Amino acid sequence: MDKILTLGIETSCDETAAAVLCGGRNLLSNVISTQIPLHQKFGGVVPEIASRKHIVNIMPVIDEALTKANVNLSDINQIAVTFGPGLAGALLVGLSAAKSLAYALKIPLVAVNHLEGHIFANFLSKPELEPPFLALVVSGGHTALIHMFDYNKFELLGQSRDDAAGEAFDKIARVMGLPYPGGPEIDKLAKTGDATAIDFPHPKVDGYDFSFSGLKSAVLNFLNTAQMKGDTLNAADVAASFQRTVVDILAEKTLSAADEFHLRKIVLAGGVAANSSLEQTLRQACERRGLEFFYPSKILCTDNAAMIACRGYYQALAGDFADSTLNAVPNLGIRTRD
Repeated sequence: MDKILTLGIETSCDETAAAVLCGGRNLLSNVISTQIPLHQKFGGVVPEIASRKHIVNIMPVIDEALTKANVNLSDINQIAVTFGPGLAGALLVGLSAAKSLAYALKIPLVAVNHLEGHIFANFLSKPELEPPFLALVVSGGHTALIHMFDYNKFELLGQSRDDAAGEAFDKIARVMGLPYPGGPEIDKLAKTGDATAIDFPHPKVDGYDFSFSGLKSAVLNFLNTAQMKGDTLNAADVAASFQRTVVDILAEKTLSAADEFHLRKIVLAGGVAANSSLEQTLRQACERRGLEFFYPSKILCTDNAAMIACRGYYQALAGDFADSTLNAVPNLGIRTRD
């Protein structure tokens, strides 16, 4: 049995997280210190506050992860850390801790793309999952479709040309006066609304790319027009109709790609994977088509270090290590890996 211990570190936004993974899928600990209550009064994440809080939390969180895993730092074989995308100051806190520990312990360092990490969260929730499969990554900053051939070989089929789906959720929620984070609030409000009440436009984008800026603008114009006219709106109907449109766009592109590339497994990943309507729509569509559908547990949908450790483990198997010059790449995207 693989006994390699990987320490994962994640500080890309407002969660300070550390995890210990044994082998590729045996999660020994997963500690997350969230800053959501701290940023709620501002209606979103304040970068400087986030990075300062990471500095305070990073070592206690790492210590807690080691304690819960019942291991010592000297037992760790390698360290995997997020180097992008994310907030520059926040990323640098995790990178500094990871590089310092790797140097002091004389163990390898692995640089992990946060978005790739989201895909690998599924391997922890579903140990039976193996490539190849089609992955839909939907987060606050990115929306992408990826054909996974193997653990370290995949092709980017398409991504958002402007706003990501999660970004659109948060912006609409803010305008509607819903608390931060907006995505879960839209999902909750939509449960009591009529998803067919308002016919919002479906942006037409070629191939497997996405675009949500036009939809976002249409919803904002709808809300502003109603306000100017003094019309009373049913907020639940607006939330449900908007959410249905986003979900329909995501599901349509995903199922079309699965058909074209003859893939029998569909994997949902990223923070928006926690959206109940998206999960239900894809699950039911896969059942009708006889496809396998996978999505991570709720705790592994949002930012965490377990997914970073898992991605780092498979990178390490391929000899993909970083050195002490590793720096943060805030605008890092997903790229095809051969």
